[in-house]
Amino acid sequence: MGKSKTTNIVKMEDLLKETSETKMEENEQVLLKKSSKDNPSLVPRGKPKSGKIWKSERKKFSSIIKTKGIRNSLERKQALREKLKNIKEMSNSIKAAKKEESELKKQRRRDNLKKQEENRLKSEVVQVITNTKKLKKIKKKHLRSIEKRDTTVVSK
Repeated sequence: MGKSKTTNIVKMEDLLKETSETKMEENEQVLLKKSSKDNPSLVPRGKPKSGKIWKSERKKFSSIIKTKGIRNSLERKQALREKLKNIKEMSNSIKAAKKEESELKKQRRRDNLKKQEENRLKSEVVQVITNTKKLKKIKKKHLRSIEKRDTTVVSK
């Protein structure tokens, strides 16, 4: 017999064992990194005292991630301010016009009422009572309709 070649026979079991061991070590390292950052303790959460198991554990407000939001440039801000200023001026002018219009309507109504009253007084039929003793004889109902007027003013 001549030279014998030694061949290494690798079993499938050995391969699987090696890969699973390396993977497990990697997973453990990743878990350790995660646990040290997020959760200092991986203690499972027990049943809450209130019995409300569906409620999640509250986090501190300071731990919530906040965003600064969208910031506008200076030119944009100024343009928005100008726009708002113009809109306010327009709305104020419209309000002023409406107010003026309503004041004019009120004044017209007052003038019309005043004219009506003057016309009513002009058109009254006046009968001067010279003998005041007649007033005592007049019935009460008729007395109620009698009104005093200033006789010094002469109507046209």
